[in-house]
Amino acid sequence: MTVAQRRGRRIMMSPKERDAFLAEQRTCRVATVAADGRPHVSALWFAWDGTSLWLYSITRSRRWAELRRDPRIAVVVDDGEEYGELRGVELSGTAVFVGEAPRTGEPCPELDGVERLFARKNFGLDSMPHDGRHAWLRLTPDAIASWDFRKLATLQGGGDG
Repeated sequence: MTVAQRRGRRIMMSPKERDAFLAEQRTCRVATVAADGRPHVSALWFAWDGTSLWLYSITRSRRWAELRRDPRIAVVVDDGEEYGELRGVELSGTAVFVGEAPRTGEPCPELDGVERLFARKNFGLDSMPHDGRHAWLRLTPDAIASWDFRKLATLQGGGDG
């Protein structure tokens, strides 16, 4: 069950806006928890299937090791340069490892659509190249928050800002 966003409802993205935003963006920031409790943030490409965020991570990375020990994860996807252009989505929950690690292309029906989506979005290919170094993480978020500061202009003009 996804936790509803409480603050900033007037500038939050609708589900349709959120899906379109996540489909067009390429890079996210992934936050994991180190053994000593410190946060660790790293950038990664992703794919969004409308329900889950899919991350193709190097299996020998610090991120991978931290998620193996503690699967709690938060991810931010954002965009914009000027204040009035800022928009983004934060997703958090538990990472799930899907398929073999590292991924070599063994049949895995759950990954068929995701790998096509990811390959088209990030490589311009119809099928996923497997390098034997990466594997899949799935985040089906428990909580999602979004913001689109471009909506502030219409709110201020409407007198209720």
